[in-house]
Amino acid sequence: MLNKQEFQVEVAGKPFKLTVSEMANQANSSVMCQYGDTIVLATVVMGNADRPLDYFPLTVDYEERFYAAGKILGSRFVRREGRPTNDAILSGRLIDRTLRPLFDSRIRRDVQVVLTILSYDELNDPDFVSLVSASSALFTSDIPWGGPIAGVRVIKLKSGEVIINPTVDVLSDKENIIFEAFVSGTEDKINMLEVVGKEADEKDILDSFEKAHNEIKKIIEFQKEVAKKIGKAKASVRMAEPDIEVKNKIVEFLNGKLENAVYVKDKAEQGVKISELKNSLMEYLKSEGVENLSVIDAILEEETDKLVHKNVLESDKRPDGRKLDEVRPLYSEVGLFKRLHGSAFFMRGGTQTLAVTTLAAPGSEQLVETMESTQKRRFMLHYNFPPYATGEVKKMGGTGRREIGHGALAEKAISSMIPTQEEFPYTIRVVSEVLASNGSSSMATVCASSMSLMDAGVPIKKPVAGIAMGLIVDQQLTANSQQPKYKILTDIQGPEDHYGDMDCKVAGTKDGVNAMQMDVKINGVTVKMLGEIMEAAKKARLQILDVMNKAIPSSRPKVSDFAPVIITIDINPEKIGEVIGPGGKMINAIIAETGVLTIDIEQNGKVFVAAPNQASADSAINAIKSLTKEYQVGEMVEGNIVRILEFGAIVDLGGGRDGMIHVSELKSGFVKKVEDVVKLGDFVKAKVIKTDNGKIGLSIKALESGI
Repeated sequence: MLNKQEFQVEVAGKPFKLTVSEMANQANSSVMCQYGDTIVLATVVMGNADRPLDYFPLTVDYEERFYAAGKILGSRFVRREGRPTNDAILSGRLIDRTLRPLFDSRIRRDVQVVLTILSYDELNDPDFVSLVSASSALFTSDIPWGGPIAGVRVIKLKSGEVIINPTVDVLSDKENIIFEAFVSGTEDKINMLEVVGKEADEKDILDSFEKAHNEIKKIIEFQKEVAKKIGKAKASVRMAEPDIEVKNKIVEFLNGKLENAVYVKDKAEQGVKISELKNSLMEYLKSEGVENLSVIDAILEEETDKLVHKNVLESDKRPDGRKLDEVRPLYSEVGLFKRLHGSAFFMRGGTQTLAVTTLAAPGSEQLVETMESTQKRRFMLHYNFPPYATGEVKKMGGTGRREIGHGALAEKAISSMIPTQEEFPYTIRVVSEVLASNGSSSMATVCASSMSLMDAGVPIKKPVAGIAMGLIVDQQLTANSQQPKYKILTDIQGPEDHYGDMDCKVAGTKDGVNAMQMDVKINGVTVKMLGEIMEAAKKARLQILDVMNKAIPSSRPKVSDFAPVIITIDINPEKIGEVIGPGGKMINAIIAETGVLTIDIEQNGKVFVAAPNQASADSAINAIKSLTKEYQVGEMVEGNIVRILEFGAIVDLGGGRDGMIHVSELKSGFVKKVEDVVKLGDFVKAKVIKTDNGKIGLSIKALESGI
């Protein structure tokens, strides 16, 4: 029997259980955490040797297992998990962004955190369990790390109620939620945020951060108590440090030269000057007899970081000369390409994005199967970041985690503004092509995508814009004071993005916040600081919306002539089989005869017809109406005789429907032969006298006699 120790704490009114046993005992540390019946195994492993890298090699893998939810998914031929889903990648990024700031960036050993979802109860969020599991495993291990941390999900309902760690059924009721946030942090700071909302008020969001942080403190205290009982002594790991003599030579050489290279408005010119400075530095070091030139980049990074911090903190000086709250020059344009359904170009300083909107039939929705759910997505936003956007040459492959993350953030910012399917029946896909990048291409994507949707005639509720905010903190002063010294930067770019202490992206309309994401390179920020950041972001957002409004003040009144025409009708669900026909015979015949693109039918009887033009769509709709028409007794009909039988005649009523006139209903009096009254091909008018299980009985006699 396995030896194990169990610990428990109450989180948001429910027990959270942490178990340490001999499972996964080859790892530096492993813990199993349970919340409800959602269970996560967290393992952490550190490599045995340093790697020759100029960065800290941390990997966080979030592993969904279909068995956790009692499902067998995958393709027809490969019934197992494949590449991580986008949702799994986003969950992994969320945890990575929380853990990473608390590692010493000078570590050069591999550290891998693997989070395996063993059980999912369809009620409790695996992200929360995974994050606390990862923190607990790291904190109780011998791996050097500055935790613990914790995180919770918090929502605010339209009723005003704020809920910590809501169950999945509450989360799925999106109509009732004003905003949802995942908040992570240390005992006294918040170090990671993910927010999605519907024009949420900044003050309400900040209040929810306070409530979330109170719960976070409790979970951190729990982890500390656990570590007292089972925690290991931290290993001594070599930190990457340059030779002090070489460092002094480099610092002396850079004195007076570095600022001239870094503080340049144009990014391309800045790159050239920095490259020239590095080459001069290399020649100087060679002349001084220094052989190990690999330290140049690390020391140059460190000195540039110090320079950017010093200039902002002491004199409000930014690399491109702007004021702290100044947004770079803006430009926007729509309708760039005639045949595209919608397009927009947005430029903020050196960042350029081209967004293209494509409209399609409802059948083009994306089916997303994950461990947690199976969903259809009718609005998609995809983000592409090619190497030429930063003037680089790189191999182009599949979509990377960064692209998935940036696209998801932009999609969250806009999704609450998308009209319902009843209001606008199209499936909508927006693709953002980042053409040039010098800071916050994801927020430029929000701006361009919003305008592209409007150009396509999508009646979005309001335009959406986004801005990236930065932070420069005096780390030495802050470490020795309860009152941190810091400066907030609006619209960060270049060196500010790279060397700054925070990247906080805020997107929304003129009336509130739709999405927010924050990452830090320091221990975290206070709620007070976040309030100032959001206030400055709102000011910039309104400025950007004014520029966008000049390019396109409202959605176009109709979709592009190159977009499909979509008509929606409702039919009796019991008639769906008649429209489809055996093996799809009827529906395929309608598509072939009318030239429509697609006909999609939902189980509730809603039919979507997508066609290249209105005439084609109308023809298909008429055919469907004829197929599903429920004839009433006494109704007048007309059509051609298509079959003569011994006991009557068959009339084509159109749309694949027919009715029969019994010989006794052809006319008053005795009729010996059907052909004595009607012949094949005759056009007749008749009255419906009965309907029985879809069979229609007609009478000419009743029409003549006025019955």
